Parts: sequence; C-alpha cells; structure tokens
Amino acid sequence: MSGIVRVFYRESVPDEGGDDAPVMLLLHGFPSASHQFRRLIDVLGSRYRLIAPDYPGFGHTEAPAGFTYSFDALAGVMEGFAERLGLTRFVMYVFDFGAPVGFRLATRHPEWIAGLVVQNGNAYEEGLSDGARAFIALRPDVEGDEDRVRALLTLEMTRGQYEGGTTDPRLVAPDGWTLDQHFLDLPGRKEAQVALAFDYHTNVARYPLWQAWLREHRPPALITWGRDDMFFPEPGARAYLRDLPDAELHVIDTGHFALEDRLPEIAPLVAAFLDRVWR
Repeated sequence: MSGIVRVFYRESVPDEGGDDAPVMLLLHGFPSASHQFRRLIDVLGSRYRLIAPDYPGFGHTEAPAGFTYSFDALAGVMEGFAERLGLTRFVMYVFDFGAPVGFRLATRHPEWIAGLVVQNGNAYEEGLSDGARAFIALRPDVEGDEDRVRALLTLEMTRGQYEGGTTDPRLVAPDGWTLDQHFLDLPGRKEAQVALAFDYHTNVARYPLWQAWLREHRPPALITWGRDDMFFPEPGARAYLRDLPDAELHVIDTGHFALEDRLPEIAPLVAAFLDRVWR
C-alpha cells in the first residue's frame, strides 16, 4: 500500500458510559510512542475512551518510503486519523512533541477540543531550557549539527530522559526507554528524528499563534508538569496561566516523563478533569 501511512493506536473500551463516555486523545512525545500511556490507559480505560496513536517515525506506525518528516506532516496524519475514527469532540492530552502536533490540530479544528491536559508540553519561550534552545538552533547546513542530533538518539540519552529529574530513578521501569530505543534503532528511524529535529524551530515560530488560540477559545485546562524537566522547565507551565487564567496547575517533583513515576498522583487529576469537563 505505497503512499499510505498505517497508524498503530491503542484504545480503551470503557465499561461505564458506553458511547457517552468521555473521549481523550493522547499525543505522545519524543522519543516515545503510544506505549508511554499504557499504564494510564490501564488505570482509567474502564471509565473513559482513551485513544493513543503512534506518529509516523515512532512506535508501530508504518510510513511509506519517501515520507517527509515534519511537524506539519505529523499533524496532518493525526488529523486524518481523527477524521477516520470519527472523533469530533475530545479532550486532548499533549506531552512534549504532542504539544506542537496537538496545537496544530487545535488551530485547524477548534470545534474538536473539549479541553486540554498539558503535561510538559511547551508553547512558550520561557519554557525552553538552555539545552532546548541549543537543540532548536541546530541546522542541517551547519557542519556537525546532524552529528549533534544523532548523539541524542543513543540508549544512554534515551534512558537519561526518563530518569533525569526524578526524585528516585528506581521508580522508573526500564520498559519505556528500552522499547523507545528499540524503535529508534529500526531502519530509517534515526533519519526521521534528524528531520524532525531540524524542523523543531517551526514550532517556536508558531508559539504566538497557539497562545492567541488559547486566549480566544479558553479551553478548560489541566496542567501537570514535572518541575525538573531538563528540556521544558517549570516557567513553561506557569506561562499558560497568562492565556488560561482559570487552568488547574500542578507542578510535581519529577522530570520529563512524569507518568513513569508519578502516575498515582496524576491519574486521579486527569479523571476528575475529564468528569468535570465532559459534564
């Protein structure tokens, strides 16, 4: 099936509410895939319809040879995915890469968005660490910059993203980062990540547009944020309150992949938010 993206996704079938159960689209980050939400789906899936797709270049999704890896392209695939599933109204959970993918969806289809759960998904300049700014500044025509991107795609760096900033790395199961690295090491996957790294600056350029969307539409929002994220520090969480002053904010003592060690704290917040928003 040349030219077709075959999207892998995980979906829960709620025991309660049937077709009326709240719907949440979960958009994953780098270098992960839908499996990063596996435990959240296990905990909440009996009450809510939770849908977590893998982007092209990630997880089990299959993209054709010659697919152009950009954030616009990822958002376009997720837009088609939502339309194919008939998703016309949902809460959107955005994390890391999920923020630029998700905010592209939101600006294209504001009518789809019933609410936002933002977990270390940045949309503000002050939410960029020095390391993130250096990453965004990389360019394909600068000698050595591709090597700098590829240096981030190693097992050591992948593991560091999971354990960095946590109060106790022993609470982070190795499943996530080992599976991520498995997918990163598949043929063509590192090239996809290099292309997305060089495209990341387009997200920062859109920050004012996304902020304007937030101010105009004022979606209900729950913000849960790992305080010691090496990429997106705490000021990025608090910046949302400028445009969403009624948002519920929880800053948590952990790092980037907050669900890995703080699921018992975050899952009840998400459940309460879904119940409140869907009513």
